[in-house]
Amino acid sequence: MNLDQYTTLRVAVDAGVAWITLDNPPVNVLSGTLIRELHDFLGTLRDDRSVRVIVFSSANPELFIAHVDIHILDEMDELQGIADRNPDANLFQGVGELLRHQPQVTIVKLGGKARAGGAEFVAAADMAFAARETAGIGQSEVLMGIVPGGGGTQYLRERVGRNRALELLLTGDLMDADTAAAYGWINRAVPAAELDAFVKGVAEKIAALPPELIAATKQLVPPTDLTDGLRAENDAWAELMSGALPARLMTGALEHGAQTPAGERDLESVMRSVAVGL
Repeated sequence: MNLDQYTTLRVAVDAGVAWITLDNPPVNVLSGTLIRELHDFLGTLRDDRSVRVIVFSSANPELFIAHVDIHILDEMDELQGIADRNPDANLFQGVGELLRHQPQVTIVKLGGKARAGGAEFVAAADMAFAARETAGIGQSEVLMGIVPGGGGTQYLRERVGRNRALELLLTGDLMDADTAAAYGWINRAVPAAELDAFVKGVAEKIAALPPELIAATKQLVPPTDLTDGLRAENDAWAELMSGALPARLMTGALEHGAQTPAGERDLESVMRSVAVGL
């Protein structure tokens, strides 16, 4: 396994655990490069029986994955090959579906914020544990004039129920770790000072099990088939994206600091101020 080929992933493998640090400065957007490298690396791991757990964290203490790169639509032709790997999902849904169907146990260690595509990534993993004082998660697409296009509507409904999913999807609010845990969006909130040790303990306990036992357990608790819902989500997302409002909102967001460290600290306020100004 050639780990030097990756530019947005830092990878260490130890005692059956692959520790993946997402490192795509300045704010860890889900860019075309990050999508490509996630597909390549996770594909490489699929048949590696020596790796039983995959833990994702971020090199940026404030941001896990900010959201999908606002400029990514300019790269869609180059990314078509990756999109074609999963005919039942679009490019963005494909990231979540890759995670949901990975044979290894996937864990997110959430120390900072994850919005939109970042929140979808968190929900797609098998487990997620978050720092109580610093983590936040939000399905913020409504603030950009669209619905989630990476599986968020389906993942949220499955994790938190319809009523809470509607609340999160329609307000676009950033939820703190304790609320996210109470809703079922993540497994639990842990004091920030204890998060590393806690996740390490969970990962090592699982990795110490025989691979056959892990595989059997995952097969007995399989991911739900969301094909129809994902297709409907993509259709709604594509229709909204074809309108003029999302482009104006996204352009305004970039002008007001989106995808910069300062702007991403309170992206909800940035987006709401842009909407008011249109």
